[in-house]
Amino acid sequence: MRPLNICMVGYGMMGAWHSAALQRADVVLHTLVGRRPEAAQEFAARYGYRHVAGDLAQALADPAIDIVVLGSPSELHEAQAIASLEAGKHTLIEIPIAMSLTGAERVVAAGERSGCVYGVCHPMRYRRERVALRARLAAGEEKIRHIAGRFFIKRLVNVGATGYRRSWIDNILWHHFCHFVDLATYLLAEDPIVRVQSQMGPCHPATGIPMECVFLGETAGGASVMVHGSYHATFRLYDKLIVTDRETYLYDILGNTLRTEAGMVTIEDEQTNCVRVIDDFLAAVQSGRAPLTSGPSVLPVMRLLQQAQDAWEVRHGAIALPGRPL
Repeated sequence: MRPLNICMVGYGMMGAWHSAALQRADVVLHTLVGRRPEAAQEFAARYGYRHVAGDLAQALADPAIDIVVLGSPSELHEAQAIASLEAGKHTLIEIPIAMSLTGAERVVAAGERSGCVYGVCHPMRYRRERVALRARLAAGEEKIRHIAGRFFIKRLVNVGATGYRRSWIDNILWHHFCHFVDLATYLLAEDPIVRVQSQMGPCHPATGIPMECVFLGETAGGASVMVHGSYHATFRLYDKLIVTDRETYLYDILGNTLRTEAGMVTIEDEQTNCVRVIDDFLAAVQSGRAPLTSGPSVLPVMRLLQQAQDAWEVRHGAIALPGRPL
């Protein structure tokens, strides 16, 4: 079997992380899609992509490409994923799959019609220290009582993790909170969230988006989920807490530590953990199975985020936001 040919869309932080992971695999880094020619050429040379395309349509027309990895701005994921799937390409979509429940459903419908392997990059599901926890939860040996997540970062100036000014605006609910709420739906599969409350502030005059968000969820069995965060923070804070009837797990994602009753241990950093997403997706393509984070498996979190978005729109109106057009 020949090595699979990869097309990477985007050259931001996740494009870099996924490209570094793919360099370890038996694949060909075939085409990079990027809108800025000089930056795209530099990125392609750094990671060994053989070709550079100025737009996705050009890449999708190439029959040599087997897999498309979408590391593009969030608001482009829906349309690009559908185009890629309709072109017959296996497709890995960066989180979120779309910026609305309806959009997510359209991507899933396209994926199911295509017969291609497709999935979404939700790296919190892949952490190896959660494998045993998920197994205990599924077996009824341990029960979650509370999940909490915090995400604080300064986003008054639109500069991403790569250090350059971005052309797109992020969304605290549909991007960053999607990570946490999806982890909750994944771990609470046997006791799903049935009630949601949320609070997002008005649009900031400079950024044009809500800068703070609080999400509260309650399961049928009485477990609770809370995620809160802000784009106004003067320093980064990124952690999660899982309390069960047996143990307490405190993950410091920036410090790469896990604290339990027994003490503190070092865990993999985010980039190392994210390699598992690529490895699982490539294995899924090669075997014809669904990846761990399949399209249908992320619809529960999209339904919950849509409830939070709907509540905001009742107060502020259904308006287009930077990074989230209607």
